[in-house]
Amino acid sequence: MPLFLVFLHAKSKIEIMFGDMMGMMGKLKETQKKVEETKKRLDTVSLEEKSNDGLISITITANREIKKIAIDDSLLQDKEQLEDYLILTLNKAIQNATRVNETELAAAAKDGMPNIPGMDSLFK
Repeated sequence: MPLFLVFLHAKSKIEIMFGDMMGMMGKLKETQKKVEETKKRLDTVSLEEKSNDGLISITITANREIKKIAIDDSLLQDKEQLEDYLILTLNKAIQNATRVNETELAAAAKDGMPNIPGMDSLFK
């Protein structure tokens, strides 16, 4: 094969590879934008968690920001019991918010990722 044909063939392969890389970079920027939009949306998602007997209610965003704590008057007499209830209910609220947050962000990231074999297992 003449040298100029080898050069043209190599040049076209480089252009194809560079074009693919630019396409992936664009896709990654789209994904980053989608993840940021999802984070903002999660600020508006409110979750409510209650203690087992309903005496404490906690409202938290999916980004794990506590918005409201409601405590039944019957718990105000026993500080230790109130502290225990708060710890248990806050932990449940944070776990629930974390689960929602991670699920939503993983979905946003997965939608924008290039189709690379084996990568989908990272977003389960």
